[in-house]
Amino acid sequence: MKTKELKTKEAPAAVGAYSQGQVAGDLIFTSGQIGLDPETNRPVRNNIEAETRQVLENLINVVKAGGGNKNSIVKTTVYVTDLDNYQLINEIYESIFQDSLPARSVVEVADLPKEMNLEIEAIATKA
Repeated sequence: MKTKELKTKEAPAAVGAYSQGQVAGDLIFTSGQIGLDPETNRPVRNNIEAETRQVLENLINVVKAGGGNKNSIVKTTVYVTDLDNYQLINEIYESIFQDSLPARSVVEVADLPKEMNLEIEAIATKA
């Protein structure tokens, strides 16, 4: 199966040896997205709500670069450094995906790149 690397300026560039995402057939696989502003490459640290919105915006933009959209996301994995933030993250997540909630796993982790509080990766289909 032929794969295609995803690159978009609408999401932050990779901060390591990986791509923003890959398309394999009709499936889109994103790398984990963190709350970096793609224009400035600086972390969004105002609060967990602003960080969550930026993460989801970045994630959806990578999916769009692969030919999908937010409603074509079928699975996400959410990594958080503090499960006490779960309720706030969940409220924003639900408001973004209200039309089509993807399957989801949430995992608490010790640390994330750039000292962020949240990282989300996704699997989607082409729209």
